[in-house]
Amino acid sequence: MTVESRLSRFAGWSLRHHWAALVAWVVVVGALAVTAGQVGSAFADDTTLPGSESQRVADALASQAPARDSVTVVVHRESGAVDRTVVGDFLTDLGATDPFVTPGSVSADERTVLATVTLDHPPGETPVSEVTELTDRELDGYQVEWSGDSVRAANESGGPAEGIGLLAALIILVPLFSSLLAATLPLITALLAVGSAVSAVILLSHSLTVPSYATAMMALVGLGVGIDYALLVFVRYRHEIRSGADRSAATSRALDTAGRSVLLAGGTVILALLGMLTLRLAAFDALAVSVALTVSATMLASITLLPALLTLFGRRLESRILRRGAGDRGARSGRRSRGAPAAPADMAANGPDAGGKRWRALASGVQRFPIPALVGGVLVLIVLALPALAMRLGFADAGTDAPDSTTRKAYDLVASAFGPGTNGPLLVLAADEASAEDAATVARSVNGVAAVVPHAPVPEGVLVTPEWGPADERTADLVHRLRSELGDDYSIGGSVPAAIDFARTVSDRLPWFIGAVVGLSALVLLVVFRSILVPIQAAISNLLSIGAALGVMTFVYGDGNLGAQPGPIEAFLPVIVFAVVFGLSMDYEVFLVSRVHEEWRRGIGAAAALREGLATTGGVITAAAAIMVVVFGSFVFSGDRMLGQMGLGLSAAVLVDAVMVRCLVVPAVFTLAGERAWWFPHALHRLPTVRLH
Repeated sequence: MTVESRLSRFAGWSLRHHWAALVAWVVVVGALAVTAGQVGSAFADDTTLPGSESQRVADALASQAPARDSVTVVVHRESGAVDRTVVGDFLTDLGATDPFVTPGSVSADERTVLATVTLDHPPGETPVSEVTELTDRELDGYQVEWSGDSVRAANESGGPAEGIGLLAALIILVPLFSSLLAATLPLITALLAVGSAVSAVILLSHSLTVPSYATAMMALVGLGVGIDYALLVFVRYRHEIRSGADRSAATSRALDTAGRSVLLAGGTVILALLGMLTLRLAAFDALAVSVALTVSATMLASITLLPALLTLFGRRLESRILRRGAGDRGARSGRRSRGAPAAPADMAANGPDAGGKRWRALASGVQRFPIPALVGGVLVLIVLALPALAMRLGFADAGTDAPDSTTRKAYDLVASAFGPGTNGPLLVLAADEASAEDAATVARSVNGVAAVVPHAPVPEGVLVTPEWGPADERTADLVHRLRSELGDDYSIGGSVPAAIDFARTVSDRLPWFIGAVVGLSALVLLVVFRSILVPIQAAISNLLSIGAALGVMTFVYGDGNLGAQPGPIEAFLPVIVFAVVFGLSMDYEVFLVSRVHEEWRRGIGAAAALREGLATTGGVITAAAAIMVVVFGSFVFSGDRMLGQMGLGLSAAVLVDAVMVRCLVVPAVFTLAGERAWWFPHALHRLPTVRLH
């Protein structure tokens, strides 16, 4: 049985049983949501690195520390030394430790004190309401600020990211289809798909170690690809209706063409995501499975739920599509009679019918000057990627929080009163207490160490305070110097050493990850398009898009431009960005090249096939890219720095891929190759044939 017949069967079933399909989706999504709501989630962030120095230190601390959450309170008096009685009573009422008997908890000028409040819940499980009630406590005449992971989580605004993205997508889709009903169909399809996947992952979190940010990542990627996949199927459906097909035939043809492209494109995204499993790191395993499940749900919704919706609203949609098509033809005829050019809205809204002329003109321009187009496009991508060469990896701390947040104020007060290194101390772990004394002696002699406290916070430990904050590059250099001076008999832990170990572990395993993702994706393209050039060009151009995404992330969040707080890029994000961007870039590669290949197979020649392929897909790819850019970009307003970095990187990658790669680089490469673009060695003809058209 062929792929076409299977998709036709999907279409036929959805057409004949559209109510059953709709009810099935609603029941499944509803059941999953209700069950997930009753069971609750069991998310857990696992950043363990078995065998690393920082992990040995973390394990030693965990074995001796109570498994309860805690926060830090900073009390500061601007006018002079704190009143020990007043502050002591306040802290006692909070259930905090006594800073006046704890070494290093009172500043030299006695205007700032630190204390720890131990909570009644395991780390990460303290209710937001309880944290808020605690942090709302004030002391007259004093500045009271709070820090800790629970405080940061409670203070995150959560931002209207998804709402902004969906509204922006709707604003793009309504003019595209000139119908609110038609515009909402891709949104409904994406929302139900993402909703089902999120609920399923909440349930899976009880058996898998799913990170707390997984659902946000699923929403970010799922909404983007879900809307795009449904859009591509619907645009083909509209094209078939305008070509004279009835609703049933239009739906079947849309799935037989655009549906197959969606399956291939989604498959490459899933392949890239599951490539993270080759890293064998707990931080990536469940995340890769979760996001891949979301993409699978969007693919399934595009070929089952969307056809059912098209059948349910088919009569109204058909009438609107035909009226719009007739009106556009009349308007264009009138403009031509007056010598006026086609409107940009026509170009986006009607693809090859209205905007094809301009896309053909773009293709012709690139064909006349392929080398300048190729060199110019590649240079832009390289320039955008340059900041990534100075990327610093780490884990975000309160120093990158908003300046008006209590966590940032606490961070600044501690840095000012106790030194910036107090916000990110290093812990040297020795074999015993005697060795800890030796380690303290060595640490005091290392340049960049501000203070050394032996036998803290454990008897065989040494607490080392750097002269600089945890986000400062000099602190990372200090870690390397300490490790060099102390040797292998000691382990150094803390947030900075953990980031260093994480980056090193990922770097050691990165070649396997990149090789698996690029190699398998290239093999898929080789089999589908039966061309040597296509997979090579796709791999190189996708890597350039990834470099540009990482460069933009570094320029904004790493260097602190465009209003962002400067700081390190989250240590695990480059891998996630690589996987997602590589998969998404393959989407547009498939959409464009499949149409070029279809035209070439008709025998019109490589040059004409390129022009027709770009003319028929240019408007759709641009609209799809615009939706992805606004959906991904909306997460910059989420209030979460990590999601902001992710959203910016993905939106930048999609933008440069749609504009620079698909409009300049790919047409230039195909022009220079000519008919050789479809050369395929005879020895490889034994490979299976997969048809997209």
